[in-house]
Formats: sequence, C-alpha cells, structure tokens
Amino acid sequence: MSKTFFGLGAIFAFLAVAAGAFGAHALRARLAPDRMDLFELAARYQMYHSLALIAAAWAADRFQNGAANNSGWFFLVGILIFCGTIYGLAFGAPRWFGAITPIGGLCFLIGWAMLAIAALRP
Repeated sequence: MSKTFFGLGAIFAFLAVAAGAFGAHALRARLAPDRMDLFELAARYQMYHSLALIAAAWAADRFQNGAANNSGWFFLVGILIFCGTIYGLAFGAPRWFGAITPIGGLCFLIGWAMLAIAALRP
C-alpha cells in the first residue's frame, strides 16, 4: 500500500497546486468572496493531507505496522470527503452537503492519531 499511498499523495498534491492556480487566476473574478474562501480552504487542506498521505506511505515502509497503513486510508477518505464537500459548496452545492464535511474532518483527525500510534508503538 505504501507505493499506492505515495502515488495518490503526489497526485492529490499536484491537483491541489492546480486548484490553487485555477482559483487564483480563473475563479477569483467569478466566485463570491465567501465561496472563494471555501475553495481556498479546500485546496489548502487537500495539500496538507496530500503530504500527510505521503508521510503515511513512508511510515508504512519504516514502521511496518497496521497503524501507518490505516492512517493512509483515513487521510485518503478525509481528502475525498472533507475537501470534496467544501469544493462542492464553493461551486454552489446545496447547503445540506456541508453536513457531510465533518466526517472528512474526523477522518483527518483519526489519520493523524493513527500516524502517531504507528510512530510511537514499540
């Protein structure tokens, strides 16, 4: 799984940079400021957790335990749910869509906890 997580982390990081550039150059004049803030938040969290996914890949190879692998899965799901729903809200998805966002945030928290467990487990 470490190669998969590393590759997906790199792809998601690439997409976060592309989203940031797209937002800065193509969307700034088209989206209302509050929606632009949402878009930037999604891109920022996507980048942070893309790097976390790469760290989980490294940890899975280094520590050889299930916690590191689990952290990668939680980061992956978190990116899809948290960032995906916020991007959706930025582009006008129905407000109820935002009720799903905290599930992605919880996945991020669990991913970080699992990464810590992987590193601290004897």
